[in-house]
Amino acid sequence: MKILKTTQRGFQKNFRKILERSDASSGDVEKAVRKIMNDVRRNGDRALLKYTKRFDRFTPRPIEVSRAEIRDAYRRVRQADLASLRLAAKRIDRFHRLQKLPSSWKTGKTREGGILLGEEVRPLSRVGIYVPGGLAAYPSTVLMNAIPARMAGVREIIMVSPWIGGTANPYTLVAADLAGVGRIFKVGGAQAVAALAYGTQSIPPVDKIVGPGNIFVATAKKLVFGKVGIDMIAGPTEVVIIADETARPEFVASDLLSQAEHDPKSLAVLITPSERLAEKVLLSLKDQLKSLKRREILRGALREGTIIVVRNTKEALDLANRIGPEHLELQIRGAEKSVSKIQNAGAIFVGPWSPVAFGDYLAGPNHVLPTSGTSRFSSPLGVADFLKRSSLIGIRQTSFKSLAPHVVRLAKLEGLTAHALSVEMRLKKGNAP
Repeated sequence: MKILKTTQRGFQKNFRKILERSDASSGDVEKAVRKIMNDVRRNGDRALLKYTKRFDRFTPRPIEVSRAEIRDAYRRVRQADLASLRLAAKRIDRFHRLQKLPSSWKTGKTREGGILLGEEVRPLSRVGIYVPGGLAAYPSTVLMNAIPARMAGVREIIMVSPWIGGTANPYTLVAADLAGVGRIFKVGGAQAVAALAYGTQSIPPVDKIVGPGNIFVATAKKLVFGKVGIDMIAGPTEVVIIADETARPEFVASDLLSQAEHDPKSLAVLITPSERLAEKVLLSLKDQLKSLKRREILRGALREGTIIVVRNTKEALDLANRIGPEHLELQIRGAEKSVSKIQNAGAIFVGPWSPVAFGDYLAGPNHVLPTSGTSRFSSPLGVADFLKRSSLIGIRQTSFKSLAPHVVRLAKLEGLTAHALSVEMRLKKGNAP
């Protein structure tokens, strides 16, 4: 990891590289994804099977996972692991029940001068969850995406996940069953996103697609947005740790590594007013790296990682707000009081005993978080993401007559004479039908 100091000349230029991070797809990736998606849109299952055979080295027949395969998955998982999955599901379920959610409301027919106003809140009918199945298995991702959808009352939850070489991770299937996923399909990649968006002979079209994936999956989600809803375009995972001299360097190092192991493009940043801590963290990183399995991925991420030495904690908090990271850890004196000073972060982890790993698995809040600085305007996935609102407008004749001239005037101001006519006609008729 490179060390930057805010007191050094040229710091702002180097810091800007962090602010301008993104995982935007190249023109070549987008071109390839468009070709796949157009093929699936035209040819349905035939194209879906063609790309699954090419990329996953497997031709699923049938495409859908059977109940027998799910029962077999339960037999293949250890009971202790199953207990942990159930605990995680329970805690995630409990947290999402506590979220303050919009509900249908109306002003009432006798209020507002005879005008009925309000909102009708309804769950989405069908949601598709994408779960990666390449470099690692992610049962936690299944829980985080499916549980809030179920809480919202989504009628049908569908999951797609690649079966590389015809094999599925049993923990992913068990997590899907625990979370209430209704149907599971053995396909992944951009072709699976296309199938969810447009529908095929086997896979019905959905209203919204959620869940992480590689750059091809992210590009596919971007391209279908508008045809269906999506949760977000997620980039590589990010962690920023603010730590002072009270922090334990081995804790800081392990938390940087825990996120860096996802992807060589992961963002790992330590911000500290203590040069001594920075040096100890570097030594601990080297020491811990020796025992970890995903060393090549970690080395790639750490080469791009940064330690920023600041003047004080206030400057550290200011820099973190400018970054707007997916995960922000506060391993500083008075960490809880500093939360109020954080404006931009997907999730905030308070104190030395709150590693990101707890949030990833079973603390309760969702681990699907905004990346690439989008925490400035977006939020973690939650139950509200699976709800939609319809405005409710009902006007009685007496109120219509009193307000109609203003509507006519405003319509004519905009040159929309048909709008005005639709109101004037009712005024001339006098009596409502």
